[in-house]
Amino acid sequence: MAVYMVERDLPGITMEQLAAAQQAAIDTSNRFASEGTPVRYIRTTFVPSESRSMCLFEGPDSASVEEVNRAANIPFTRVIEALDLTP
Repeated sequence: MAVYMVERDLPGITMEQLAAAQQAAIDTSNRFASEGTPVRYIRTTFVPSESRSMCLFEGPDSASVEEVNRAANIPFTRVIEALDLTP
């Protein structure tokens, strides 16, 4: 499966709200996976000075990743295929 980066602009978000959004992404992707849409949340990087985050998901296609994020009610700017180069 491919990796997708979900870009988010989150002006004014608190750390508590960010943690809740992350948990919603995890829970919703787990629910989708258990229902047959194999999307897996990988991790989030947050840039406080720009109020932006980049979240990585693994999934069959960008539409499935977008669907998970919509279902989790987490705003996003775009979903694009990416390479996760973690050693």
